[in-house]
Amino acid sequence: MFEKFNFSFEQIKKFHQAASRDFGIIELKSAPEIIFVICYQIIIKEAIAVCAKNNLRVKSRVGHHRDLINKLAIFLNDKEIEIVADKMRQKRNRDLYDGGLPTSRKEADYYWYFCQNLLKRVDDYLFPDKLI
Repeated sequence: MFEKFNFSFEQIKKFHQAASRDFGIIELKSAPEIIFVICYQIIIKEAIAVCAKNNLRVKSRVGHHRDLINKLAIFLNDKEIEIVADKMRQKRNRDLYDGGLPTSRKEADYYWYFCQNLLKRVDDYLFPDKLI
């Protein structure tokens, strides 16, 4: 599912910036479904950035989102990331393939704060020497 690849610092930075830009699109007052979709994208983009930092490039195959989520949790040493992100992945799949389930405001708020924290953790992981 992954192959070794040497990413440049600029490539890794672009992956992370894409996720940060997505977070800037949403606000807590956005529709819950919008928050959910963008938060899921943020998780996947941050997983790609963290894998790139570790010289891993994901191959687009069945199950690659699950594998990205797993690697993100491993590299950040946080099983909760895998639990929350995998539940989101399953919800997204049900939404796409089974007619969907609504996202509550409470869920959306939780995902928003989860991603806010994740962005900070990934930033610290990718750029540990950053002064601010």
